Amino acid sequence: MNRRAFLASVSASLASAAGRLPANKNIRWAVSAGLWGHFKPVAFTDILDVMRDTGFIGIRLTGFPGILKTYNITAAQMEKEAAKRNVQIATISFGGPTHDPARQTKVLDDARTAMNFLKNFGAGHLVVFPPARLPKNADLKPAFKTMCDTFNKIGEVAGEMGFRAGLHNHLDEMVETPEEVHQCMAMTDPRLFGFFPDTAHLHLGGSNVVQMYQRYRRRLGFMDYKDARWTTPAGDWVSDNGRIYPKDSRQAKFHNSIYDLGDGEIDFPACHRVLKEIDYKGWICVDLDTARNGPRTSYERCGAYVVNKLEPIYA
Repeated sequence: MNRRAFLASVSASLASAAGRLPANKNIRWAVSAGLWGHFKPVAFTDILDVMRDTGFIGIRLTGFPGILKTYNITAAQMEKEAAKRNVQIATISFGGPTHDPARQTKVLDDARTAMNFLKNFGAGHLVVFPPARLPKNADLKPAFKTMCDTFNKIGEVAGEMGFRAGLHNHLDEMVETPEEVHQCMAMTDPRLFGFFPDTAHLHLGGSNVVQMYQRYRRRLGFMDYKDARWTTPAGDWVSDNGRIYPKDSRQAKFHNSIYDLGDGEIDFPACHRVLKEIDYKGWICVDLDTARNGPRTSYERCGAYVVNKLEPIYA
């Protein structure tokens, strides 16, 4: 084959890959409803249409149960519309005052409510967020211990209901730094509570993402692949919904630091090799806090990255 023919075959192969949707075999790909909160209001069916068209077949609901009111939709209608498009409600972003012993019972009741809702959609994961960081002068040790104890109890409830629960690390919350991730993993029972990491929040919080994946590979579950690199904004960050974050604010810097897959600094191929080593079968959510050219364009780009860069490693 001469050079011209070779280049033509490579171009054809790349064009074909760019036109394919994620395979959704061992890895099932999802989105987060949170992205659309930064845009002008749309119907929930518009989100489902983007999912169907870009090959991201699951969605993590945010702000439950308020999201039903936000989109003026019932659970039954949500299930019907998702089924029409062959997509799924995959999980919920669950959070609460897990560090407060006086409210532990309420948190566990809320977790049951969330999982009972998800059962209607055939879901099996509960993504658990830590509470917001406490003031620097607060006594952190008992709060952290109570949080981890509550995580274990959520894990017990989840197991009883046929679910798996796990930690979703997050900036500005009680599990942000590498040390806090390690501490939380050490203080929770791996039989009860998994590790459902967010790669961007790991990276921006100072963690080595690949090392975290390797260290806790046996606890990995419903995770976020989100690309990032700290980027100082040149001006105020203006969301499509009109919200403005001053350029020197932490929110502006964070939003300016989130990118489509492949545009940041995170080594997703190395993460994917870890998943291949453990024969991972489950969800990955491409959770975007920023879509500079709109959700559809970003998910088309992320889908192409999945097909071209990640599926050759493990699909």
